[in-house]
Amino acid sequence: MAMPPLLSTQLESHYRAHHGWLVHWLQRRLGNAAEAADLMQDTFARLLAGAPMQPQTPALRAPKAYLATVAKHLLINHLRRQSLERAWLAALAALPEQHVPSTERRAEILQALQAVDAMLDGLKPKVRAVFILAQIEGHAYADIAAQLGIGERSVKRYMAEALTECVLLAQDLPA
Repeated sequence: MAMPPLLSTQLESHYRAHHGWLVHWLQRRLGNAAEAADLMQDTFARLLAGAPMQPQTPALRAPKAYLATVAKHLLINHLRRQSLERAWLAALAALPEQHVPSTERRAEILQALQAVDAMLDGLKPKVRAVFILAQIEGHAYADIAAQLGIGERSVKRYMAEALTECVLLAQDLPA
């Protein structure tokens, strides 16, 4: 479906007007011009991929604020992925050579870790806390309930919610 000419002209105008400060803003935070340029392009791609826009759409009414918000979220996700990748590489470096997975398997595992990270980030804070305390830190439900100041029944409900998301995620991961 073709974009209406007026909207196309507005988007082009916004790109010309705002890409410079946006890439500079991102570069100051990343310290890397290439990554900043990529995230700036991703920000505008999000604008284009969004719902059909009318002149009153926030992205067109207040483009600088909208672009800054989108870029900030993309930057946070980018930095979290980098942190996760560094942790994964450190864990790999600690493995004895005979246990290091193949390059292909390492990429698959990193992709799965990023998917789990994104899934956890999408959970409600208490659901995420319960899941991490139970599955990663190994706490019993009664301990989690006491630590979070909630009932054990709530802990079970939150775990069920988190595990449902894990099952849905597992269906999308490579075998």
